[in-house]
Amino acid sequence: MKSYDWIVIGGGITGAALGYELAKSGFSVLLLEKEVKPQNATRYSYGGLAYWSGTTDLTRQLCDEGIAIHRLLSEELETDTEFRELNLILTIDTTEDPEKIAETYSQFAIPPKLLTSKEAGEIEPLLNPNSISGALTVKHGHINPELTVQGYTQAMRHLGGEIQIAEVVDFLQEKQRIFGVKTTRETYQSANVVVCAGGVSKSLLKTAGINVRLYFTHAEFIEIPPVDIKLQTLVMPAQLKRFQLEAEASKLEVDHLWEQPDTEIVPHILDPGAIQFQDGRIIIGQISRTLSDRHAKIDRKTSETALRTQVGKILPKLANLPGTWHNCLVTFSHNRLPVIGAIPNFTGIHIFSGFSNPLVFVPPLAKRFAKAQTEEDSIINQLKLS
Repeated sequence: MKSYDWIVIGGGITGAALGYELAKSGFSVLLLEKEVKPQNATRYSYGGLAYWSGTTDLTRQLCDEGIAIHRLLSEELETDTEFRELNLILTIDTTEDPEKIAETYSQFAIPPKLLTSKEAGEIEPLLNPNSISGALTVKHGHINPELTVQGYTQAMRHLGGEIQIAEVVDFLQEKQRIFGVKTTRETYQSANVVVCAGGVSKSLLKTAGINVRLYFTHAEFIEIPPVDIKLQTLVMPAQLKRFQLEAEASKLEVDHLWEQPDTEIVPHILDPGAIQFQDGRIIIGQISRTLSDRHAKIDRKTSETALRTQVGKILPKLANLPGTWHNCLVTFSHNRLPVIGAIPNFTGIHIFSGFSNPLVFVPPLAKRFAKAQTEEDSIINQLKLS
């Protein structure tokens, strides 16, 4: 049986970037992804790079490092990630005071500028200025997440890394030591296993008797095939309800609800927004639900109607464009920081998941994680599990 230095579980942006950086550091790497075309959070991501949004020394440093990597990533990976900078429009509801909302953004590394509804409409002509009391704007990075993942995995292969399409169902385990994985088809041995499986990470680790404070939402979107209509900006609400939802659903006092079958932890939310990719397709979203069952059935017709209604208020021309409803799991942590590092009291098992600003934070933290396997890294030490 072939043995590896590292097995990486999950082929989204976290697993792909980490697999590449580990291979680049000279380790033998096997990346395992259960689907040929993953229907994961990377696939349905808006692709935004909120490099302006650092609020602490740690997050500001990671934002700076992340955007610096993205500016050169197409060249490094020899793949066009479609990196660009565009205007982000953060819409302010008619029931809210624009000045007060703007004040809540003053803590960010680059505070967005306050606009009147008329000014916002000049930057984004598809916007309905009567649906908002104003907006905030700031330069925002943007990539095609799927192309970026392809670039990372191809570059990893060029460095000798391997990829297998297989679902991990269990770990090779001897008491507190993990030394490989079992998939639906085969068994693989390794010195180290790192879980980068997004919304599946928590349940996967449970099979080894490991409990981590990771959670997930069921996120819902509509994908509209390439159209001639041109959206100039990335549009999102200034008051994102998702962050409040995540904070409420990850409180210790509701942790037990996640263990109960068919349970909604807190009521679902809808943050209306939209982005158009360079190939012309548009993703509108987003409903987020905290349901304990990863395989919960969702009424797609009701969800699609709600998404079209709310997005239609701010971007009327997008409301009735033909498109397909999709959903996926999106992981999050209890403190909006990623869950990274070796699992305490175990050997051979690591976690790299729970990112709230993944497309910016993953590249620098993947680099640092790989580096931390041979020398100390101060940022990985700050984020590691205690």
